Amino acid sequence: MAAAADHATPTYDRMKEVKEFDESKIGVKGLAESGITSIPRMFIHSPEALLDLKKPNSQTCTKKTIPLIDLSHFNSPTKRHQLVDQIRDATATWGFFQVINHGIPKSVLDETINAIKAFHDQPHEVKSKLYNREKERQGVMYSSNNDLYRAKAASWHDSLTIWMAPETRRAKEEDIPEVCRKEIVAWESHSTKVAEALLELLSEGLGVEAERFKDLGFLEGKLAVGHCYPYCPQPDLTVGITSHTDSGLTVLLQNQVGGLQVKHGDEWIDVEPIPGALTVNIGDFIQIISNDNYVSVEHRVLAKASKEPRISVVAFFNVGTQADSDYFGPLPELLSPDKPALYRKFTVPEFNESFFSKGLDSKSFIQKVRL
Repeated sequence: MAAAADHATPTYDRMKEVKEFDESKIGVKGLAESGITSIPRMFIHSPEALLDLKKPNSQTCTKKTIPLIDLSHFNSPTKRHQLVDQIRDATATWGFFQVINHGIPKSVLDETINAIKAFHDQPHEVKSKLYNREKERQGVMYSSNNDLYRAKAASWHDSLTIWMAPETRRAKEEDIPEVCRKEIVAWESHSTKVAEALLELLSEGLGVEAERFKDLGFLEGKLAVGHCYPYCPQPDLTVGITSHTDSGLTVLLQNQVGGLQVKHGDEWIDVEPIPGALTVNIGDFIQIISNDNYVSVEHRVLAKASKEPRISVVAFFNVGTQADSDYFGPLPELLSPDKPALYRKFTVPEFNESFFSKGLDSKSFIQKVRL
């Protein structure tokens, strides 16, 4: 009887469901607002992935948290070295940390979050005009799941993506939605200053010149992304964003709705929102050129049944060159007979091809170039 029942069940066509969802341009926020009580099958993750979501963290008396670092001593000639040590230790051990006293006024942070929320709160007919996948690496793009057609299962988030650099890909200011235009332009300016300071500290933490990362071009590729994670009726069957690593340097602003988790050893650690703080992590590119002195770690965002959406605004920084003739690998200053290169050299096009050709949860570039 079971076999007969199975035989009678229509074959599930995932790609058809994905295409219909994508062409509707409503995003997951539109699904949530439609009053659904169960999520479409394309969003349901595998039993193995869901089991990992339910693993309890270790029952230690002290709850683990990622490091919190005060940047107020950045210009102090007597205390800067302590800041360098803190950044180096956090990036070598966790790959993630939060920063306070970073120089961005709290009013600017609040306005940025509110502006991105205002964009996602717009009516479907307004947002849908920007919905596309053709501009994945340039201009302005609104979509749900940038890896929708590549991932094994979709995740519960929508995103506004704006390229800020290099110039050949930069969005025209008038193309940025008016509801968040001023705030996005300000966020780019402020987050770039923070990133420049962090890149100096990361360089010094490796014992190289403070301008080393900047000279490599890590401020020449810039991307701003405003994520919305709306109410999910079945958060135990999907995720906000699946487990992944980033590419270069990431500076993240989030509202007070949690959900971000960082993998530390075999545990998933909650990143609790701290008012006024920014969350920072390094990606695969920096792990490679640091020759494993710094680590790029997996992180994810949980789906939630919270009526208040999680809003985050991310600034991604990476090298801007697209030349096949420019090769990157472990910094020569870090190498010696006792500390040989752990990775082969690669080009940015090769890195991007690997990074953008797969779903977020299946990147393996570090393994690909490891010697």
